[in-house]
Amino acid sequence: MKKTLFSIALASAGLALAPATFAQDAQPGSGNYQSSQPVGSGNWLIDLSAGRTDGYSKNSDFGSGFGSGSGSLFSNKNGRRTGYSVLGGYRWKVGSDLGLGLEAGYADLGNYKLSNLGNSGSVNQSSTQNALRGWMLGGNGRINLLPQWYISAHAGYFHANNNGGVYNDTLSQDLFHGGDRGGYYAGIGTGWDINQHFGLGVKYDYFHASAGNIHDIPTNADFAVRRSTGIVSLDAEYRF
Repeated sequence: MKKTLFSIALASAGLALAPATFAQDAQPGSGNYQSSQPVGSGNWLIDLSAGRTDGYSKNSDFGSGFGSGSGSLFSNKNGRRTGYSVLGGYRWKVGSDLGLGLEAGYADLGNYKLSNLGNSGSVNQSSTQNALRGWMLGGNGRINLLPQWYISAHAGYFHANNNGGVYNDTLSQDLFHGGDRGGYYAGIGTGWDINQHFGLGVKYDYFHASAGNIHDIPTNADFAVRRSTGIVSLDAEYRF
């Protein structure tokens, strides 16, 4: 993993330097996206988000998704969890109103219970909750409909960490999780740029990963398990 992240960092740095020569000859800033900058320029960015999650696992009883009749967007029979993500990357201004970029980061979708701060309860509940968490690598885009108002989207590869465990239900089924597994993430959002460096918004992200197989002892059959989690978040981005 360390070698992979080092390679990603080198690739991102090389791509970030590529537009520099072009930007020197570009026309002065215009348009709604980063209006003070010319097309061809770019910005490093840091993105932080936190919100409420809902998880679902096909062929297991981990819970239900937002659209599975288990509740509403704000309530769920299995209880919501608090998740967060941290992303860093680089985005180029490729049009007067459009920016496209690369990103990498980490997301945890419900393993921490901040309400236990100051009492005897454990804040880190990953050993009992086993909510999805892992590394992200992908691309992002942003369209500014006004100099302040934007619509954003991103998607990419999601590597779920410690996605393991063994579960036995009343039907004598053994559920084997396969540990670290690959998957994907995608999301869309909207918000308001307070200035050329800082913006606030809301977004919805969806994470999906393989989690191994259920082995049914009576029939000696295996069923694939797919874990997914949605999260509605408040989002903050800083560009420099």
